[in-house]
Amino acid sequence: MNNASTIVLFSLSGFSATVNYRGTFFCLSLLCYFLIVVVNVCLILTILMDHNLHEPMYMFLCSLCFNGLYGAVGFYPKFVYDLLCDVQVISYVGCLLQIFIIYSNVKVDYSMLVLMSYDRYVAICRPLEYHSMMSVRRSAVLLSLSWLVPLCCESLVISLTSKLTLCGSIIQKLYCENWSVVKLACGSTKANDVVGLIVIAFYFCHAVCIACSYVLLVKSALKSKEGRKKFTQTCLPHLFCLLNVTTALLFDVMYSRYGSASMSQNLKNFMAVQFLVFPPILNPVIYGLVLTKIRHRMIYLCKLAFQRLKLKSTF
Repeated sequence: MNNASTIVLFSLSGFSATVNYRGTFFCLSLLCYFLIVVVNVCLILTILMDHNLHEPMYMFLCSLCFNGLYGAVGFYPKFVYDLLCDVQVISYVGCLLQIFIIYSNVKVDYSMLVLMSYDRYVAICRPLEYHSMMSVRRSAVLLSLSWLVPLCCESLVISLTSKLTLCGSIIQKLYCENWSVVKLACGSTKANDVVGLIVIAFYFCHAVCIACSYVLLVKSALKSKEGRKKFTQTCLPHLFCLLNVTTALLFDVMYSRYGSASMSQNLKNFMAVQFLVFPPILNPVIYGLVLTKIRHRMIYLCKLAFQRLKLKSTF
């Protein structure tokens, strides 16, 4: 990667507020990482091991959980390590890699939520055409695009950022974030700003698509008791997850773009990391509790595991 600047290390100044609580934050971070891994892996294995769950909706959910693991890898190992260090630094290449993983993870999340809302729209509003419109081949193509488009989009953003000449090396966050790096540039950042606005507009269109699909879903669900039941069982968890991700992301965007210097560092840190903490834990929990097929399957697997342990203990 060609870099016109001489910056080789970035300093992460957000850790200045954690000096007196590093032990507590270290334990909480490990707990969060453990929970993210456990709940997402459990849901992924439950879906993959049960052929009755090999339907588009559940495969999209499986991909959403995998994306939660992918995003956690980009943040937690480095964050936990920094909590144990006296000086928190990250290499230039490592910083760009962290930006790529964390923010492509967010973009994939939104793409998956759009795809899942489209799947529910077809299932409820056009049930007779569901199997033709959501065939295995088409579902695989849509699933691939929900990953490829965000990854290509973030690659473009990182490519533009890597060409900037930087005049500073202090990132006022707990991790690397694209806007924080762009603000360190010496020269013009118009290309970055334009691409950033295009990306925001593109994902705003995602939100509009989701809103339109739910207007149609609600209209269709109100027509029959069966439609209302299907909407409650399969759409409410999606809405909760959408609200979860959107709220968390808005906090981060508002903090990055318009964060006030008068805000306490602890509040800034919370706003910066909550989209990396809550969505990957809550999303699989919400789906696991609300979706009947998954809940019953997980209860069955837990009972089976308990019985096997009990049987072994008797010998």
